Order: sequence, then structure tokens, then C-alpha cells
Amino acid sequence: MMLVIMRKLPLIAAYVLLVGAPVLTLVAVLRWGARLSAPALIDRSGSVASSPKAAAAPDIFILVAQIAVIILAARAIGYLFRKLSQPQVIGEMLAGVMLGPSLLGWLAPGVSAALFPASSLGMLSAISQLGLVIYMFLVGLELNAAELRRYGKAAMLISHVSIVVPFVLAAMLSFYLYPRLSENGVSFMSFALFMGAAIAITAFPVLARILTDQQLLTTSMGTVAITCAAVDDVTGWSILAYIMVLIRASQSPRPIWMTLAGLAIFLAIMIWIFRKLFAKLERYFDQHGALPDHLLALVIVFALGAALCTEALGLHLLFGAFVAGAIMPKDRRFVAYLLEKFETVAVLLLLPVFFAFTGLRTRIGLVNGGQMWFYCALIVGVAIVGKVGGSGFAARLGGMSWRDATALGILMNTRGLMELVVLNMGLDIKVISPALFSMMVIMALVTTFMTAPLLQWFYPARLRQQVSEPAVRA
Repeated sequence: MMLVIMRKLPLIAAYVLLVGAPVLTLVAVLRWGARLSAPALIDRSGSVASSPKAAAAPDIFILVAQIAVIILAARAIGYLFRKLSQPQVIGEMLAGVMLGPSLLGWLAPGVSAALFPASSLGMLSAISQLGLVIYMFLVGLELNAAELRRYGKAAMLISHVSIVVPFVLAAMLSFYLYPRLSENGVSFMSFALFMGAAIAITAFPVLARILTDQQLLTTSMGTVAITCAAVDDVTGWSILAYIMVLIRASQSPRPIWMTLAGLAIFLAIMIWIFRKLFAKLERYFDQHGALPDHLLALVIVFALGAALCTEALGLHLLFGAFVAGAIMPKDRRFVAYLLEKFETVAVLLLLPVFFAFTGLRTRIGLVNGGQMWFYCALIVGVAIVGKVGGSGFAARLGGMSWRDATALGILMNTRGLMELVVLNMGLDIKVISPALFSMMVIMALVTTFMTAPLLQWFYPARLRQQVSEPAVRA
């Protein structure tokens, strides 16, 4: 008994040092930053799509043409990136930016204006939001909370440090960026907390794809990375939900306690009522091997209804969709069946529309001049140092070698699609400016693109052959 206690003490001490100390630093940063003032004026000349309004009578011809061009561009650039040993989704993200004012609008402004007129952006926004709701439901569906406990407290330590360290560094960076890049009227606390959440995020789905492409998913490294990323997803989205409540509560006449109470009731109903109801759906699937169309429709309506609940509570549509997927049964055959039914439409049709809509909101031209690019470089640098350094150091304390710990840090630095989702939420609620939004999109692309090449350098193919349990002490 005494030996077990002695083994646990170093891990507890590491958790207090690596998680507790940064949290105290964050509290101090937020208190000191409250004295800062936001910029008096932000140039919005390039923000043509920051607050899209739906057209009264959308042009169906334009809409269909847009979707066709978006899908073709996404598949073409995605295919090219696959040939470069990069996940296809990175190419699809870049294709969305290329269709926006940063490239197409710069090279052929007439074509851009004809293909993406301002009156059509509201419809694109609606389609992209629908795609994100379904996609976040699938992300929650793939998340199996039972597996998160498999590797014990060490994996929890690595994951929490990989969130807390970049979160605190981003909050400290906000001291410098807030007076220069925030929106007028946004409090320092809202700005710093959102920046922390955006930089701390890890893209669980994109990371899984990278691990598969690199033949690492079934290795010790891949197992630890996917576990930590899953814990990151749960923790990160919980933190982001709290931040969204704080920010939206400050903009709403509704008291914050009503929002929190409504959220608690929503979660209780989802966990203790709907989870049991859908367990019956899993039993039906076990007996028949498939679900009839009316039950599949019920699953879709359930995800949409959960999304509407969290939107009505003052959070965001995506939180409800994620929770709806998370409480679904986790039998592997059942999950694979639902993924097969819904993933094709979400990934091939709806997500490219979201990437294109994000690209239309991204104006790299706003990042003009040496000073603006210096701000962008600071953001990218803090994002990399916080994720790679925090994750890697915690993994080393957890028992990994320096090479494995560095490789894990590189993997945890993947942001991808989840980063774009968070950034669009921030732009929607006007907590970040269009210029800062564009810088953060660049950061998301850079940190995701660098993962595969750096991984091949630090973790060459000869080290990927062994399939074993992770070298992390539980």
C-alpha cells in the first residue's frame, strides 16, 4: 500500500506543478488585463462576410454553381495534398481559403463577385452550419469515454498540460494583442479566454487521420496520442462552452444563472433519459443488423434538436450536436454503421461548403505590413511552443523518452478543422476582429500542415514497426 502511494506522489506533484501553477498564472493575467482598453476603431473594410445576411430570394443557379465549384476545388486540392503525404482535409481547408478574397478575389475579382455575390453568403452560411452540426455529432459519436480511462492518470496529465500551458501563454499574449487587434467593446477577459481556448484546441478527427496515414494508429505512440486528443476534445469543448456562456451572457439580458441551470437540466436529460432510450436502438441494431429509414431520421432529428437546445440556451448549435453524439451507444459496429450512413454527405458535400465560407471570411490582405505579420508570427509561435512544449514535457515526466515525448507534442499541435470551427464562433459573436481571424486561420493551417513532415523527422519509419502498449506510467 505504501509503495502504491509513493508511486502516485510524483505524478500528483507533477499535476499540481504543470496544471495548477499555470491556472494561477491565468487568474493573475485576467486580473491585470482588465485594466487594458480595446482599440477605438477596427478597420472593417475587408469584412464582407463577417456578418452575412440571408438573401430574401436566393439565386438557385448561383447556389448550385457555388457548391459544384467548391466540391471540385476541395477534391482537387485535397487529392494534391494526399500526394504530398498530407491529410486530404488540409488541402480542403486551403481550397476554401483559395476560393475567398485572399486568392480568387485578388486574382479575378470579377469572377469572385459573380460566383460569390454578397446576397448568396447567407445561404452558404446556413448550409455550412448544417454541415457542422452533423459533423460535430459524428465527432461526439466517435468519442468513447470508457476508453479515456484506459491509460490512467498519466494520459490525463499530458492532455491537461497540453491545454493549460498554451491557454495561459495565449492569455499572456493577449496583453500585447488586445489593445491592437480586439474588437471595440470586447472585454479583456472575453478576449483572453477566447484566445486561450482557440490556441489550446487539438483536432481529434484530423489527428486520427494523420495517425492512420502515418501507420501509427495501432502503435504505442498512436494509442497515447489519440487518447490524449480525445481527453483534449472533452476538456477543450467544456472550457469553450463556459467561455461562450460568459461572453454571450454579457451581451444578453438573460441572467447567467438561468443559462447554467438550463445547461445542467439539458445535460441531465441527455445522460439519464436519452442515453437509455438510444441503448434500445442499439439492441434493435444488434438484432437486425441495420436500422430502417425512420429510425435513421430519428437520429438526425435528435442531433438537430440537441443543437437547437444549446443554441436557445445561449451557447452554440455545435455544443448540442457534440453532446448528442457523445451520449450515443458506443458499440463499434453500431458506431461504424452510423458513420457510414452520415459521413459521406457531411464530408463530401457539407464540410467543403464550410471551408469555402471560412475562406470567404478570411482576408489575408488584412495582414499587411511588417507589424501585422509580426503579430501573426507571434500567434503561430505561441501556438507551437505551448502545444509541443507543454505536451512534450508532460509526456517526458510521464515516462516517455525525449524522442517519443517530442513526437507526441508534434501530434498534439494538430488543430485543423476544430480550429476553424472555434474561430468562426468567435467571429460570429464578435470577440475577435476580421484581421485577427485571418491570422488565426493562418496559424491553424501552419500548425496542421507541419505535423506530418516534423513527425517523419522526429519519429522515422523504423520506430513505427512495434505495436505495443504505450510507455506511459498509469
